[in-house]
Amino acid sequence: YQANLWIDGEKIVSHTHPSQPIPTGSDVKVIDASGCYVIPGGIDAHTHLDMPFGGTTSSDDFLTGTRAAAYGGPTTIIDFAIQQKGGTLRQALDTWHGKAQGKAVIDYAFHMIMTDAPEASLHEMADMVREGVTSFKLFMAYPGVLLLDDQSIFKCMLRAGEIGALICMHAEHGLPIDILVERAIQRGHTAPIYHALTRPEAAEATGTERAIALAEMAKVPVYMVHLSAQRALERVMEARDRGLPTYAETCPQYLFLDDDALRGSEQDPFDGAKYVCTPPLRPKHHHEHLWRGLRNYDLQVVSTDHCPFCMKDQKTLGRDSFAKIPNGMPGIETRLHLLHDAVNHGQISLNRFVEITSTAPAKIFGLYPRKGSLAVGADADVVIWDPHKELLLSKENLHMRVDYAAYPEKTVRGAPTHVFSRGELVVENDKFLGQQGRGRFLRRSTFSL
Repeated sequence: YQANLWIDGEKIVSHTHPSQPIPTGSDVKVIDASGCYVIPGGIDAHTHLDMPFGGTTSSDDFLTGTRAAAYGGPTTIIDFAIQQKGGTLRQALDTWHGKAQGKAVIDYAFHMIMTDAPEASLHEMADMVREGVTSFKLFMAYPGVLLLDDQSIFKCMLRAGEIGALICMHAEHGLPIDILVERAIQRGHTAPIYHALTRPEAAEATGTERAIALAEMAKVPVYMVHLSAQRALERVMEARDRGLPTYAETCPQYLFLDDDALRGSEQDPFDGAKYVCTPPLRPKHHHEHLWRGLRNYDLQVVSTDHCPFCMKDQKTLGRDSFAKIPNGMPGIETRLHLLHDAVNHGQISLNRFVEITSTAPAKIFGLYPRKGSLAVGADADVVIWDPHKELLLSKENLHMRVDYAAYPEKTVRGAPTHVFSRGELVVENDKFLGQQGRGRFLRRSTFSL
């Protein structure tokens, strides 16, 4: 609907009818949003900034990553603090606070990745919840690094139920995957495409089914991260049809790219390393299943899993073996552009676009109605979105600290003209106006609330 939206300080304070006169004065700044949409700032519930992985570190830190996000319309991110094997959750949280403080230009929160689940860590989960870290990510993949066995996962789920927290699952059947990887390398299959061929759809579907079963036994909700495949989605649909509190996100790369990208170019098959992420890109026929899942509310959120690595000196660590290519792709800046372009093509409605990029993650992860809303009293995280503005998603037009673009030849229609974070104009007509370190840590409420 048409309205004037009023911001005072950091909050939204009023909506008034367009016919109502606007007072003039030196203390009133008016921005004409005629012909545009005014939407709540995007919330990216899955990012990995300044993250050590595979002998290197993701190329965006909390300054460059949050600045790139602001250019694209997100005003909040939820990143992942990672418990070291044998370490405490407190040590992990302190480390990630140190990475973000003084750098982030938009607001941020944390999930906690648990790599170990002794009694001390289970007890410590309540301390994290009191600190506003109210979700815990567990892995069924990466043996020896991140993987937890089913018994440990079940203990974490039971504990989460006691303290009102939410468990997020990386649901891939990791042990057989490692054997497939070993066999591929032994046979000389080292090109990037084998990253996909050794992580089949069945592994994700089985992991998803196991995660749902464990959550059902523990009587707790569960959230599937970066769901990529039809059969995994069908497991979520079946659980939701039975009334289980099962939630799932997908990512733009699984909606807009397919495994052909991993084959690289005729000149250099290793060019496919740009697109190595986990789960891997799937064959194109999965796209329509995921879009239908978004339309039908079987998928609740689109996050990015933003974990960028440059080709130079990072992805090239795996030139001789796909298993050594750092897993991850850039995406923190382009999510809203891509999904609004899907609105233009009739894949989703405009309201659903706002829901999956902002309101739903705010509700699921304990930030609503402070974030994800244009209601009076909400933080003034506001984006003026021009539905007609076109942008070529080339490396030259983007701001992520990575030496390639994931969609370099794709032109989208729809982009922000103004981005406000807590009432402060941080981007105006592609010019960054924010200050390093202005972003605040957000203490999230528990899922049960």
